[in-house]
Amino acid sequence: YPDGNTATWVEETRLAAQFEGEKRPGHFRGVCTVVAKLFNIVQPDVATFGQKDFQQLKVVQRMVRDLRYPIEIIPVPTVREPDGLAMSSRNQLLSAGERAQASVLWKALQVVGDLFNEGEHNARRLEAAMQRTVSLAPSARLDYAHVVDAESLKTVPQVQRGCVALIAAHIGKVRLIDNLVL
Repeated sequence: YPDGNTATWVEETRLAAQFEGEKRPGHFRGVCTVVAKLFNIVQPDVATFGQKDFQQLKVVQRMVRDLRYPIEIIPVPTVREPDGLAMSSRNQLLSAGERAQASVLWKALQVVGDLFNEGEHNARRLEAAMQRTVSLAPSARLDYAHVVDAESLKTVPQVQRGCVALIAAHIGKVRLIDNLVL
């Protein structure tokens, strides 16, 4: 912003309060404000947002719906490195050793996907499996591992097809996020 601040903000309050919003206060308010300003300037018919930042995708979709922007938001699948790590500029901040351990997030999500496909639908057991998998990487510190409803982002006791496993962890000093739609 030209003068370094703004007096007007756009804020989504239902989906943004937990997970990334809790760990990074003000983050989604900034995202919504910047995206709303961009949409007002460009007036697109379509905008694409990556699924890697699943919560951000949902927050933007909600903002577009609530503010009645005539814009179609198209989710773009997460692009992954050969070892499954979600592509991110943050990956460059990892040391070689940390980079080797970072794929543990994707491994944790794959474990949940496999367990779900084998018939495990108890969310707490699936979340515990993610936690156990991440604990195998010495440099990993788990922030959260939850299975949520894809629209409300509320945790669920029983997982159904279409729910999303969300995970965030520090690998060394670098914080990474990922998710898997079950």
